[in-house]
Amino acid sequence: MLGETNNANWPPALRRGDKVGIIAPASQIDRARLEAGCATLRRIGYEPVYGESILDEDLYFAGGVERRVRELETMFERDDVCAIACARGGYGCNYLLPKIDIEKIRRHPKVFVGYSDITTLLTYFRDAGGLVTFHGPMVTKDFANPDGVHLPSWEAATSGAEFALDSLRIAGFKPLCAGRAEGVLYGGCLSMLAASLGTPYEVRTEGTILFLEDVGAKPYQIDRMLMQLKLAGKLKGVRGLVFGEMLDCVQPGGQAYSLAPQNAQNRGVLGTPLEEVVTRVVADLGVPVAYGLPSGHVSRENITLPIGARAELIVDGGAKLRIVTSG
Repeated sequence: MLGETNNANWPPALRRGDKVGIIAPASQIDRARLEAGCATLRRIGYEPVYGESILDEDLYFAGGVERRVRELETMFERDDVCAIACARGGYGCNYLLPKIDIEKIRRHPKVFVGYSDITTLLTYFRDAGGLVTFHGPMVTKDFANPDGVHLPSWEAATSGAEFALDSLRIAGFKPLCAGRAEGVLYGGCLSMLAASLGTPYEVRTEGTILFLEDVGAKPYQIDRMLMQLKLAGKLKGVRGLVFGEMLDCVQPGGQAYSLAPQNAQNRGVLGTPLEEVVTRVVADLGVPVAYGLPSGHVSRENITLPIGARAELIVDGGAKLRIVTSG
């Protein structure tokens, strides 16, 4: 049953037959992909609704700022809409932040889901509005693909059931640094989290199980963003770290990396160069670290994570992230 967790306001549970409002708060979208995603939502039991202005275009945005803010707030205020799914990310949610009436959002808690650039809204609604938000599949991206959505986590997270994500059942999910921790699940796209620093919307990471993911960034760029968070004090007080699939976060052209002699024994143990980079930056934090959880930018089956929920991270011979919704 959904309820208060760590002062977070859970939305009412999403049920089959409910209306899901579709919005485009960032980049412009493609009609065919929108229709394909809506077809999947109907097939699994929901009624997607959206306004025709969702297809507006303004440079690389889905229309102007006022249109996007109005669409967002309207979907939160509509009594017949039980959840809001973003059509895609891209770029542009930062323009909305000064314009959004956060009280309208706070007064109408409902499932709000997306990733990538939408991380900006997920963390803002959590930090300023006290809401549990959802890092997970988007309409023109994941729902539009045959195997784009991890339905067990979608159904569990949006209905408020407790669930666990275990490396025994999720390919690529693995341990990096052993340990056990409890905290508030938080995070999203690493690029967006780093971009928040020094703004009034700076992310609040203390006491969290911090989830970090990205796409198409070279290992040294991931290193730089992690170091930016670390030097800004945003990794201090973090209780555990979970990294995403890190899709296409490789050095192009097959360029190899050399390790210092004292670290050469790690070659082949940690796996990819990016895993080595991550471990170098975060190992001295003394917290459990897991890697490869496919939520956000993924190759398939996008996992839904409730941002603001209590979570337990166990990293030993494997990795397990347990979402707690009661107690």
